[in-house]
Amino acid sequence: MLLPFLDNLRRQGVPVSLREWLDLMEGMGAGLDGRTVDGFHGLARLVLVKDERHLDRFDRAFAQTFSGLEEVPVEALLDPRALPREWLEKLAEGLLTEAERAQVAGSGSFEALMEKLRQRLAEQQGRHQGGSKWVGTAGTSPFGAYGYNPEGVRIGQEASRHRRAVKVWDRREFRDFDDRAELGTRNIKVALKRLRQWARHGAADELDLPGTIRATADHGYIDVRTRPERRNAVKVLLFLDVGGSMDDHVRVVDELFSAARAEFKHMHHFYFHNCLYEGVWTDNRRRWDAQTPTWDVLHRFGRDYKCIVVGDASMSPYEIAVPGGASEHWNAESGEVWLRRLTGGFPDHVWLNPVPEAHWAYTQSIGMVGEVFENRMLPLTLDGLTRAMRLLG
Repeated sequence: MLLPFLDNLRRQGVPVSLREWLDLMEGMGAGLDGRTVDGFHGLARLVLVKDERHLDRFDRAFAQTFSGLEEVPVEALLDPRALPREWLEKLAEGLLTEAERAQVAGSGSFEALMEKLRQRLAEQQGRHQGGSKWVGTAGTSPFGAYGYNPEGVRIGQEASRHRRAVKVWDRREFRDFDDRAELGTRNIKVALKRLRQWARHGAADELDLPGTIRATADHGYIDVRTRPERRNAVKVLLFLDVGGSMDDHVRVVDELFSAARAEFKHMHHFYFHNCLYEGVWTDNRRRWDAQTPTWDVLHRFGRDYKCIVVGDASMSPYEIAVPGGASEHWNAESGEVWLRRLTGGFPDHVWLNPVPEAHWAYTQSIGMVGEVFENRMLPLTLDGLTRAMRLLG
């Protein structure tokens, strides 16, 4: 029964030996999995995964094998009340023309939208479909799933469709970028090599050929000399936008992350979603319960660090300009405040945007972030990387 799971693990690149597989069977026989899906997931991950870089691959193999065995309840971010699942079942989907979409008005302001949502949750008593007011499906209401509204709160929908949501009710899970991704082109590494400051440090374990020749000549016998290895001394702080619209750019960011891992020995990375706020994280599986306060990051790393932010900067303008405008939680201070703290704390900074530069003018939030970064937003292309490295150098 479990052999398809083993096949999927190997297809995803998780190295599982026969001994480890037998250990898993033994653990299950002893009841260590608690006879639950979550228990089996935890036991299998503990026994079969030997490197944290393989955790995401393990989760993908697990999902491919056991998807649908257990329903995960939707957790509310704005209110502890859980909506009945039948309210959000997709029975039909309204298809609007461009003219009909143009007639659908937004809420006017972020505060008005949040107040409407509170009223609807207090008043609504049943399922609605195809309407313009209540929490439901397939309509033009600002709240619900599988409909259309220029500014709304997405609830119970598996993935973004129009990318117009101001807030997302669901608690979504993102995957870490893979630092072992094979580069589609080695030119990314070549571009990153422009940011180099060589220094010798560490143990003296590299052969010093000129020193050995000189010492041998001086002493009259072979006198082998060693020296510390010469390494890139540049220190890099990497912030990566993950999830949502960044799903379109996973491959190129994987390649950049892999190249940066190989090129910079002094590199620390953190994830964020859409815009920088009061918390960042290093593991997307624990982004809800193991965040690092952004203040700690700003104070822990010195001003000599080169700060690189990677993201499409494509979001609701409220997420940048308004306290409480973050799509998935309530932020006390606006995203712009935190972005300015970041640029002020690290004078050598750039923002790399995977969206083609020709399209930037069509997204208001890209212009807003570009203004905060004072023309230090560059496209995530080889030319953009080259220019970014010159700015940071």
